[in-house]
Amino acid sequence: MAYLALYRMFRPTSLNDVVRQEHIVTVLKNQIATDRIGHAYLFCGPRGTGKTSIAKIFAAAINCVSPVDGSACGKCDVCKALKDPSNLDITEIDAASNNGVDEMRDLREKVQYPPVAGQYKVYIIDEVHMLSPGAFNALLKTLEEPPKHAVFILATTESQKIPATILSRCMRFDFKLIPQADLEARLRYVLDEIGKKYDNEAISAIARAGAGSVRDMLSIADTCVSYTSGKLTYADVNAVLGNADFSAIAALCDAVLKGDSGQAFERTENFLSAGKGVGMLLKDALNFLNACAVAKTCRDGQNILAMPSETYAQVVAVAKNVDGHRLLRVTEILAEVETSLRFSTSPRILFETAILKASMPQNDYDIEALLGRVAELEKRLDNGEFTVKDGGRVETNKASEEAMPVQKTAEKPAKVAEEPEEEIYDGYVPEEADVPPDDAFTGGYAYFDAEPVKKAPVEKKSTPAPAPAAPIKVAKSAPIGDAKSTFGLFLRSMRKIARSGVLLTLCMDLDSAYEDGIFVLYTQSETIYRSLKKEDHLALIAQACAEIGLGDGFDVRLKGKKADEFQKKVDEIKETFGGVKVDIK
Repeated sequence: MAYLALYRMFRPTSLNDVVRQEHIVTVLKNQIATDRIGHAYLFCGPRGTGKTSIAKIFAAAINCVSPVDGSACGKCDVCKALKDPSNLDITEIDAASNNGVDEMRDLREKVQYPPVAGQYKVYIIDEVHMLSPGAFNALLKTLEEPPKHAVFILATTESQKIPATILSRCMRFDFKLIPQADLEARLRYVLDEIGKKYDNEAISAIARAGAGSVRDMLSIADTCVSYTSGKLTYADVNAVLGNADFSAIAALCDAVLKGDSGQAFERTENFLSAGKGVGMLLKDALNFLNACAVAKTCRDGQNILAMPSETYAQVVAVAKNVDGHRLLRVTEILAEVETSLRFSTSPRILFETAILKASMPQNDYDIEALLGRVAELEKRLDNGEFTVKDGGRVETNKASEEAMPVQKTAEKPAKVAEEPEEEIYDGYVPEEADVPPDDAFTGGYAYFDAEPVKKAPVEKKSTPAPAPAAPIKVAKSAPIGDAKSTFGLFLRSMRKIARSGVLLTLCMDLDSAYEDGIFVLYTQSETIYRSLKKEDHLALIAQACAEIGLGDGFDVRLKGKKADEFQKKVDEIKETFGGVKVDIK
């Protein structure tokens, strides 16, 4: 006898043998027991979840003389007659290849003839959504008022393509994806039946690759069983699935998450040059990032992922050193590529561009990327990687620089000569040259001079800019009423005295305005507001404002709806505890 694929060999023959779908099995059993058989059923749901199998079981059961627990007994004369291939009481039609009007007209004529052996004549129309509009119209009247002996079972994976007129005439049953635990139990039963030894990790990997479909899982298992004559291992399953070496994928994702664009791009090139498909490489990277998310957020991550201990240890090693915002942003970038690949004529370039974008957070202005950069700066500051010297000067610890690679920036611009002490404000509005340059922040890390900065250096550009009409001079005292000019002077002052790039980064995104003679710094983020209101940060802001002549004439406020709610709560506390000083931290 010819070899049967596992999904055909172990196809359910009774409703009790169906994997899950209890909500459907219970209804069908009760209908058979009470003899309340409908004339039209619609089975819809993902592929490989049991639609056609249940349709065949149900068709045999409603014709059986003495059904057993909702399934055909297989012993009566009717059951034996239905097993004969020449019997036409149960007819299965593939709508994908018989989707025209003529086929449905032929069905409409044949349905009038009574069954030969059983009580019902059952038509199972698979992939019914493939019928043409004309074919649906030809089927409609028959489906609405069929002969008493006719039962229609329509099966589809895309119910949204079926006309409403057809849907309204059917009893609809929605099939669900099979949970992984049930898939693993079914696969163990199948492998035990055929005498194949296996590792539990291999079972979990095949079930996960099945993605909720019993047929997909058994098709993969069929290949894995033929791959090795011995015990089926986790490595064997990865080899059959075409997955890249796990350690190499871990190294690639680690380089991307750390912002090492050179290393990430080099590893990507090695994969693609070795013949690895872009789609499969992207899938492996997304699976690893998903595993990192599970390991980072779930206490029982190893049991959820069902990985070998040494493999899971690699996931944990990468996950524990990355911020959640950074992990989320990298996953989003690569997930967007998965959608774009199907329409791209250059998938390799598309994927490599995504890898570069994901590994260069300093050029990504998405909110998750910015939050990840701030979190990394705070982490490095807490770990003592920055040292505060005399005069408030900040230096980077050399040991930390060697431990964590930082993308190189352009050479430092030459220092300009000091300007005279007496400076006069001439109405000049500070521009980008007066605030810290963009390349002062690379890879989420702040750039610091080796010596105290006296004046903001202006980088020399390759293309000479036209010389200004008059020398640019900035006063020590801020112009009252001109918020834009004052904010520029404030940032210059902050650059001199700020002890970390974190505070300077936060200040650069603030809005400013004059209100009742007070210089007000605004933010719409409650997190940033609370950070600026910390005692040490507020003291540095006050020092910067004092240096430009504002003194105590400044304030930091929260803007927007959250600010109104926050202020309302503060006012309630002040009113309840009158006379008590309220400090916002």
